[in-house]
Amino acid sequence: MRIRAGHRHDLAALQDIERAAGRWFRDIGMDEIAEDEPPALDTLDGYARAGGLWVAEGPDGGPVAYAMVEKVDGNAHIEQISVHPDHARRGIGRALIEHIAERAAGDHAPALTLTTFTDVPWNAPYYERCGFRTLSEPELTPGLREIRRVESEHGLDRWPRVCMRRDLLPPE
Repeated sequence: MRIRAGHRHDLAALQDIERAAGRWFRDIGMDEIAEDEPPALDTLDGYARAGGLWVAEGPDGGPVAYAMVEKVDGNAHIEQISVHPDHARRGIGRALIEHIAERAAGDHAPALTLTTFTDVPWNAPYYERCGFRTLSEPELTPGLREIRRVESEHGLDRWPRVCMRRDLLPPE
């Protein structure tokens, strides 16, 4: 499997991956999440132009998973990571996370951060297995607080959510 920067020609396929991945949420009664529209083409293109869109290729060279990453308070924040269900449970998500971690450490980012659902098996419990820990309220940075505020405005707080962090550099 090859991980590479996302490009404009990938964007529609990434939207298809997101739509397909929604089925997992439907299976656990989170229909609103399953039916949520994928990131807009302009949004995906913005991440690509900023160097924060990563694509995992399948055997045929086409995208099977992707991650959107941006800087938040000096850390590499994983905004989204999705794997097509036909390629799930093969370590692709973890490979994307490790790729992001290596690049972020190379850029001297102290940590990876993300927000996620606590009770979804492939969310918080999965990220814990990937080395993330849940942040307490006092540990939240201003940028993470803003992300959580926006998520709340979009109704994501109907289900328990947390901010998580994986340290890349030793704490100072």
